[in-house]
Amino acid sequence: MADDDSPQGVLLSGEANVAVRIKLEREARGWSTNALSDRLNEAGFEMNPSAVWRIENGKRRINLDEAIGFAEVFGLDLRNLVGPPQLAAQARAMELIDAVVDAFRETQRANAAFTKARDDLDAYLAEHPDVREEADVMVSNAIAEASAKYLLETYGPPPGESSDAGSADET
Repeated sequence: MADDDSPQGVLLSGEANVAVRIKLEREARGWSTNALSDRLNEAGFEMNPSAVWRIENGKRRINLDEAIGFAEVFGLDLRNLVGPPQLAAQARAMELIDAVVDAFRETQRANAAFTKARDDLDAYLAEHPDVREEADVMVSNAIAEASAKYLLETYGPPPGESSDAGSADET
């Protein structure tokens, strides 16, 4: 488990998180180790009460199939079961953390795709320098337009501008 000397904010390892979390979940439901063992067995995950106790107290390692069984019996996502117990007990916090991590990964993939596309265009333009200036202007204009649209949709019009400023010519 965690050292008493470890600084606050340091997360336990995944297996230690699971052990703490199993005990927290079992106690929150008012279940004994026998009751949890019975539920695991009914769900098709063979485990005796002493194995539950040993896992909770760090005396026995837990394998993946068993972790899946605990998550199923508790009605938790497996990622939630292995997360830091203080956060994992707050399901909404874990959902939001997962959303942030997923969005970050999407951003990384998008950045890699942008870099590859820009590199491919640069390689093409190196072979066709006669269209470089026009291509660079097109890319710059398209990015500026997309950025302006994003900012307008996200933050609304700049202060002092009405949202229908462009519609004055239509009357």
